[in-house]
Amino acid sequence: MFRRYINFLLMLIILSTSIYAQELLQSGPMVGYSAMREVAIWVQTKQSANVKINYWNINEPSKKYSTKELMTKEENAFSVKLIADKLEPGQTYNYELFINNEIVKRDYKLKFQTQKLWQWREDPPEFSFATGSCLYINEEIYDRPGKPYGSDYEILTSIYEKSPDFMLWLGDNFYYREADWDSWTGIIHRNTHTRSIPELQPMLGSMHHYAIWDDHDYGPNNSDRGFWNKNRTLNAFKIFWPNPSFGINGKPGITTYFQWGDIDFFLMDNRYYRTANDRKTGNKELLGDEQIEWLLDNLVVSTAPFKFIVIGGQVLNPVEKNYLEHYSMFPEEKEKLLSLIEDEGIEGVVFLDGDRHHSELSMLEREGTYPLYDFTISSLTAGVSPGKDEANTLRVEGTLSDQHNFAVFNFSGPRKNRTLTCTVYDVEGKQLWSYIINENELKNKHK
Repeated sequence: MFRRYINFLLMLIILSTSIYAQELLQSGPMVGYSAMREVAIWVQTKQSANVKINYWNINEPSKKYSTKELMTKEENAFSVKLIADKLEPGQTYNYELFINNEIVKRDYKLKFQTQKLWQWREDPPEFSFATGSCLYINEEIYDRPGKPYGSDYEILTSIYEKSPDFMLWLGDNFYYREADWDSWTGIIHRNTHTRSIPELQPMLGSMHHYAIWDDHDYGPNNSDRGFWNKNRTLNAFKIFWPNPSFGINGKPGITTYFQWGDIDFFLMDNRYYRTANDRKTGNKELLGDEQIEWLLDNLVVSTAPFKFIVIGGQVLNPVEKNYLEHYSMFPEEKEKLLSLIEDEGIEGVVFLDGDRHHSELSMLEREGTYPLYDFTISSLTAGVSPGKDEANTLRVEGTLSDQHNFAVFNFSGPRKNRTLTCTVYDVEGKQLWSYIINENELKNKHK
């Protein structure tokens, strides 16, 4: 009888400890960048705690590895980035989260993958990624009065159900309010509040994530290089996103690069060095010379069939209106970038952006060479801004989506004959439109 009582007490202690560990989790785990030999995993707790990940190859479930155990601290929003580094290329792994040495159960599968070592061996792998921008999560006490600006959070479940290899966030991933951007407390609150919604958690735990920013997760609406608190929002971006790197040439910013399969992605910073929209004197810059030179240096050596330039705002849309924050507000720099791409003979360039609260595909025909494409994917949950009355003369017919939506890009086919398929879906995951480009359509015509 006494032994039965002791066993019962031990069971209660174990159960209560496990429940306590569950309660310590604020958000995540989230899978970040993927390399051939390592993967980053982000976790946030509600207070300081010891966190680690156990992981195993799905083909060898009995052989488990662990990341280093790290303590979450208040100065990093009680979050850590754990590195799984006992990995081999082209493998899929399951993992489990431990907080204070107790397992934290999730009701969805936790998994990640490593990049495949296909070069010199076989054709590049088929893969897909999801993408979108403008994720607004309501919080009534800090929102503007009236109808809530955010809705249709179930779109995140629809993205999860498409099972892409990774999610590429196109900016406005958090919406700072007036009570947020003027203090570190407000900045961390907004990031934490958005990252913690239940609909987001399965996505975070089972697919890889990369991100850029735009004005609403950089600072106030239409903010630029003059935003006085930009170093704090940059620090928050570094804390909450497990990107491969942040900034170039030792300079601050979010600019980075990654490759998935045979496709190159150049993630650009359109805020930190941006001239104020209303400046009438001096050079007006969106990216600045150093970013453009870095981009061109990397584009000219890239052998990728598709080279994605990912940026917060539209690049090709020619409409000139003061409220449209796209590249046409910076005509000299826009012309410089497009001319350099042509003069250098760079093939396979595709622009990918968000911001506009509607989706569309723009195409710019160029004499003597291939057309440039600009995929705009927006909005996930923030209010919709119809584009049907906007005279974007470069819009491809049938590609305007004036509703909450997201896109999935799929890459297939053998080397030297790769095909990109972009499919845009509504909140429920139903197809709105699709567009296909073969890599050979993006070659210089004089070859």
